[in-house]
Amino acid sequence: MNKLSNTFDIVIEQAFDFLSPEYAELFDRSAATAFQHPIWLHCVYARLAPESGATPLVVVVRHRATRALAMVLPLLRIRRGPIRTVEFADLRVSDYLAPVCSPELFSQLLDDAAACAEIRRLVHPFDLLRMTKLPDGRLPIENLLAASRRVAMDTNAYATVLVAPFEQWRASAIDRSYQKELAKKSRQLQKKGALSFSCCNDSASVLEALEVMKKFRGPRFQAQGDGDLLQRPEYLGFYSDVALRGLGAFVRLYAMKMDGEVIAAVLGLSHRDSFLIIMSAFDIAGYKSQSLGALMFEQVARDCIERGDQMLDFTIGDEPYKKLFGGQPSPMWAVTKTGSTVGTVALFALNQAPWLKLAAKRLSDLRLLPARTPTPTR
Repeated sequence: MNKLSNTFDIVIEQAFDFLSPEYAELFDRSAATAFQHPIWLHCVYARLAPESGATPLVVVVRHRATRALAMVLPLLRIRRGPIRTVEFADLRVSDYLAPVCSPELFSQLLDDAAACAEIRRLVHPFDLLRMTKLPDGRLPIENLLAASRRVAMDTNAYATVLVAPFEQWRASAIDRSYQKELAKKSRQLQKKGALSFSCCNDSASVLEALEVMKKFRGPRFQAQGDGDLLQRPEYLGFYSDVALRGLGAFVRLYAMKMDGEVIAAVLGLSHRDSFLIIMSAFDIAGYKSQSLGALMFEQVARDCIERGDQMLDFTIGDEPYKKLFGGQPSPMWAVTKTGSTVGTVALFALNQAPWLKLAAKRLSDLRLLPARTPTPTR
C-alpha cells in the first residue's frame, strides 16, 4: 500500500473548473505559459477534448492544511489505435506545455516521495506517456513522473526582444537591406487603395477576421498536404471561443484591411509582457508580390512596442521568416515513459522509423484524433 503524503492531497478531477478564481490565482503565481491560461485550458477541455475522443486527466494537488491549490497537471488520456497514451492537454493547438505550479512548490513536491508516488500512480495505466513541447529551462516534469531524461525535439521556438521606440527595434532586429525592401513593399501596397491596420475590439470584427483567416488558410495548407485546423468546425469553434472570451486582455487579433476588406490577420496571446503569435493568414493570391506577411508582422511588432511588450514570440516552428525579424531559436524538449510492453515496442518503432510518425499522424487526422506535429499547421 502506498504511503500518503503528509502535506498534500492529490486527486484526479475530470471536471476541474479552469475558470475558477482559485485556478486563476494559481496560474498567476505559477511558472506556466500562456497555453495553460484559464481561458485556453477551459476551451481545450470543453471544445476539443470531447470531439477528439480524449478523456480528461487533470491531476490536482492541494495543501492538506488549507485546501489551497498547489499544482494542476492538465493531462489527457488518448487511445491511438491499440496504444493508450497519456499526454498534456494539447490537441495540436498549444505550443508550450508546463505544469501549473510555482518553482518553489514544485521543488517541495519533488522532495515529497509519497506525493510523487501518488501522482505517478494516478496517471497510470498507460502504454506510452508523452510530454512534448516543453520549453527550455522550465520545471523538470520528468523528475516528477520518474521518466527518462528529456530529449531535444526536432524543432525550435523563436522570439525577438522588443525595445522602444519601434525604429530602434527595427534597426537592430531587421537587416538594413530587408528594411528597405519592406519599405518599398509598403509603398506599393498603399498605392492599391485605402490601407488600414488595427486590433479587433468587438465580437463582430473578431468573427469576421477568423472567417477570412479560414478562407485564406484552406488552399494554402491543403497544397502542403497537411490540411488546416481552421477548416474543422471544432477547431474554428475553439479559436473563436478563445478569442471572444479573451478579447481585450488575453487575446489580440490584428487585421489589415484594403478598402474595408480584410487581407491579412494575426491571432496571438498576450502573457506577461510577451505577445505570442499562434496563427496568421494572408491574401497571398491577391497580393503575390507585396509580402503581406512580413508587412503584417512589422506592424504587429510596432503595436506591441507601443503597448509596452518586451517580447514578440513567434512560438514553435523553424520557418525562415522568423530570423528576418530578429527571432532567436530556443530548444524544445520532450519526455517519454513507457508503461507496458506494447508501449516499449511502439516507442522503439517510432524512434527507429521516423516515417511511422507521419503515417500515424495522418491516420489520426483522418479519424479526427489529435496528433503532435513538430511544426503545427496553425
